[in-house]
Amino acid sequence: MTRLTYGAGKYVTGGNKGIGYAIVKGLCEKYEGLVYLTARDVGRGEAAVAELKKLGLEPKFHQLDITDQESLDSFRDFIKKEHGGIDILVNNAAMAYKINATEPFGEKAEKTLYVNYFSLLKTCDTLFPLLCPHARVVNLSSSAGHLSRIPGDELKKKLASPTLTIGQLSELMKDFIQSAMENKHQQKGWPNFAYAAYAVSKVGVSALTFIQQRAFDADSREDIVVNAVHPGYVDTDMTSHMGPLTIEQGADAPLYLALLPDNVKSPSGNYIWCNREIVDWINGPMPGPY
Repeated sequence: MTRLTYGAGKYVTGGNKGIGYAIVKGLCEKYEGLVYLTARDVGRGEAAVAELKKLGLEPKFHQLDITDQESLDSFRDFIKKEHGGIDILVNNAAMAYKINATEPFGEKAEKTLYVNYFSLLKTCDTLFPLLCPHARVVNLSSSAGHLSRIPGDELKKKLASPTLTIGQLSELMKDFIQSAMENKHQQKGWPNFAYAAYAVSKVGVSALTFIQQRAFDADSREDIVVNAVHPGYVDTDMTSHMGPLTIEQGADAPLYLALLPDNVKSPSGNYIWCNREIVDWINGPMPGPY
């Protein structure tokens, strides 16, 4: 793959374990140039890099907490000074409550969306100005991030609108949080199952991706592509190790999207399943089983 890089690097948020770790490993194996593993915790991040170096790989480490604007700004300034820009950005960092978590639903909604949607949005706002022409962005979504997870027809219509803006989407995400705190989310068309907060956060990530691609299509920088991906049900801490897929299997589709060739027409601004298949985010169906 030919890429105009300006000495730019490849960056994976939340890369010290699980799918993020496997994505860093795959980028080191498949793509020449600098690959940065980022993590909130310095010790864990450096330990992950040390493990990869034992395999003969050479990732770099930089601390990054996507919930902290100061950390984001510091990371942005470092990239700009040292490398000039970004070729590949994989937004993997996220959190999820366990199914049996006892915290109030409103608290779960607030914290989950703060990390998974609003902090991802802040990351994009901070780092997107550094994307090079032909850059690739991968937003880790989920099978829970399909529009079918939203029961309310009116909400579905708003989320699926081709003219939806980031501001409008963020207002919908805030409405879910407020409704959850008031225990009115179900009557307003939001989901009410055990992992509803996680699902709404990932629906938000998916919808955000489509808006971002529309903006990139009008950007003066050539051929910037962003896709949302469901990596599969993977054996990680987040799934309490219940997923049947290995982290390497979970990294397959994200790596495919991160390494799309120049001037690709498709996938672009799509919702991608773990088997690399483009899925209709509005109408489905969702492939099975993972």
